[in-house]
Amino acid sequence: MLNKLFFPSVDSVAGTLLAFSTFAVGFLIRPVGAAVFGHFGDKFGRKPALVTAMMIMGAATTAIGLLPSYATLGVAAPILLVVLRLVQGLALGGQWGGAVLLVTESAPEGKRGFYGSFAQLGVPIALIFSNVMFLILSAALSQDAFLAWGWRIPFLLSILLIAVGLYAQSRASETHASSEEPEQRRAPLLELLRSHPKQILLAAGATVINGGAYYLLTVYILSYATQALGVPRGTILVAVLISAVASGLTIPAAAALSDRIGRRKVFLSGAVGLAVWGFPMFWLVNTGAPVLITVALVIAQVIFSLTYGPCPALFSEMFGARVRYSGVSVGYQIGAVAGGALAPIIATSLFAEFQTANAIALYLALMAAVSFVAVFLVTESVRRKKTVAARLAAPVD
Repeated sequence: MLNKLFFPSVDSVAGTLLAFSTFAVGFLIRPVGAAVFGHFGDKFGRKPALVTAMMIMGAATTAIGLLPSYATLGVAAPILLVVLRLVQGLALGGQWGGAVLLVTESAPEGKRGFYGSFAQLGVPIALIFSNVMFLILSAALSQDAFLAWGWRIPFLLSILLIAVGLYAQSRASETHASSEEPEQRRAPLLELLRSHPKQILLAAGATVINGGAYYLLTVYILSYATQALGVPRGTILVAVLISAVASGLTIPAAAALSDRIGRRKVFLSGAVGLAVWGFPMFWLVNTGAPVLITVALVIAQVIFSLTYGPCPALFSEMFGARVRYSGVSVGYQIGAVAGGALAPIIATSLFAEFQTANAIALYLALMAAVSFVAVFLVTESVRRKKTVAARLAAPVD
């Protein structure tokens, strides 16, 4: 859609790459937003940082819905679109970490994984909402009407996020961890960079598969199915919608399982599953059969839940309370750039070069391997710390 509205003078492949590039620029500033909001979230509390990020995000997304197209503004239209995507990325950089910590730091003992998954449910819920909206609008409007004004409606509804932010400001409670020892948190971001560089890199590595897999399964697959395979857009949207419902059901289940058997086992099994399933998934999608496409995406999203569900608890346990907002946010957003921002662009380029989805499946497997190693090292690090602590606590003979 964006390529037609904001990049109409280029061919379809180039337009798709430009649209995905515009999508990617919002990711590039996310680590900056993570650093800024993380710093203030650790210094002044989770709630004010989260609420501010939510309201900025709502305002920027609503503004996209009001943005004139290339036909009206010319070259200024795509420039303004990129600017608004940057504002979105800045807000999103701090939004995820704040939401995660409000639930994990308030969770009962032994249920941090399950409670943390509530923050993750925003992704499938948003995906379900957006797809339902586009399906309704596509069915109710002609193609010309949809391109003229119908596409704006989902963006304009983001003004509700501002209302949610105002409600959260008045009702949500601050977490206990963020109110402790404020005098010791004069520069939490600097403290994070000095004391937790390894944890930042490992959190980023763990996020690569989540960002990459999600945007392959929800963004790139729409372009691939409609342009490369000729699948009707409504068919692939329904398949993505059903798979999002499956994801919404299994994310809490996977997170709860991590409370029982450990984050490592759940996440690593999901990473292996995504690496393996990528190939048969694309084989099923390539058939063009609606049922097989749906089965392929549902299985992929269920496996994806195994890596996505445990992440809030896993990341929150990697950092101390004084730098936790900064650590969780910066680590996650660096990984989101490496995985999510580039995934649709790389996948489009790979298919254009090799003319086979197996190249994309291999790319998915490589991202899974990166995250597998990162989470394995996180677990081993935690295990060694526990062993050392046990030895220090042991009585002297």
